[in-house]
Amino acid sequence: MDLSWLSAILVGAGCLALGYCIGTRRPFCFFLRLTPKVVRDTNTNPSSHHGNKNNNSKEPFETDKLADILDHFKMVLVVRNDLKMGKGKIAAQCSHATLGLYKKLLHRAPKALNRWEMCAQPKVVVKIESEEDMLVLQDRAKSLNLPTHITIDAGRTQIAPNSRTVMAILGPVGVVDDVTGGLKLL
Repeated sequence: MDLSWLSAILVGAGCLALGYCIGTRRPFCFFLRLTPKVVRDTNTNPSSHHGNKNNNSKEPFETDKLADILDHFKMVLVVRNDLKMGKGKIAAQCSHATLGLYKKLLHRAPKALNRWEMCAQPKVVVKIESEEDMLVLQDRAKSLNLPTHITIDAGRTQIAPNSRTVMAILGPVGVVDDVTGGLKLL
């Protein structure tokens, strides 16, 4: 066997692996089983204006167990439409909610977080009409053992202080859709 046949076999094997990754919608690093490096922040300020709490002592989320058997995870950001926030304000509040839930999951559901990252971190933004509806939705998510994070605004710009603005929910696509499927896209 000369060198040209060997290179053709190697190129073919690479194309086969790439085709598999594209077909299953998984990034190539899935083969490497890379996990995110967990950095523990011991200086978490529990009095932050976004309501972050130090979650190191809490139990892991049930969602972490589902990451071993389910492939597709997504995050849904539920924005309160009644607050009439501007586009930039919504973007900032969604960023706060995403980061808040991410920090919570680093310690309490790292497998679920890794699975979400392997799915290319899908996020969907939907709207809800009131704070009461958001809290009912959070209760529904918690009853299905889905992790949530609600961002509370400091009230320095457009809206009243301590307003609940955005809720982030993360979990398997089917379970998250059971909770948020009736909401319209923002």
